[in-house]
Amino acid sequence: MFKTSISKDELKEYPIQYFEGHITVIDKLEQVDSAVNYLQKQEILGFDTETRPSFKKGVVYKVALLQLSSNDKAFLFRINKIGLPDQVADLLSNKSIKKVGAAIRDDIKALRTINKFIPESFLELQNYIKDFGIESFSLTKMSAIVLGFRISKSQQLSNWENNKLSNAQKRYAATDAWVGYKIYEKLGYLSKFGQQNSCQASTLDTKNR
Repeated sequence: MFKTSISKDELKEYPIQYFEGHITVIDKLEQVDSAVNYLQKQEILGFDTETRPSFKKGVVYKVALLQLSSNDKAFLFRINKIGLPDQVADLLSNKSIKKVGAAIRDDIKALRTINKFIPESFLELQNYIKDFGIESFSLTKMSAIVLGFRISKSQQLSNWENNKLSNAQKRYAATDAWVGYKIYEKLGYLSKFGQQNSCQASTLDTKNR
């Protein structure tokens, strides 16, 4: 049904696509409740984080941004400005909401250094796609294989602690979370309707890590 892998040259042939929904930047504590109220009503959320890159040996920065996305709304929580509020930590501990992303173990670990929470219902796409015979694990390659488009990584090494995020940064950050949502949505649909009978969700167990 899907290619097992994709080369860098093949990847270049796919069109680039970005998140086109509504993006909300949360950089004040008074904005948190409204965002969380919406997110708590979702069954599935795309999940990702961003950290300011370090170009000096031994210098490591804390996570700066948490992205949570539904199909048409993305929320960018500026952790470097507001920390990880209890309302958001509770959301990440909510068993009824599946949080989907790629290479999320370190993301969760970094967030837990800011506010202790028990991560629940996180799903690691890099494990999940194996049940569909896919062997390319980067988010960009998974996107091309499953969704038929690639995502730009041009803002990955930008400064996520800037006083104000650029429009390019906001679009990049929202896209990374949203693509995780879309990959899982499509694979989940195929699984639900019997087109991939062997599929089982590989939920990441991070409680004691």
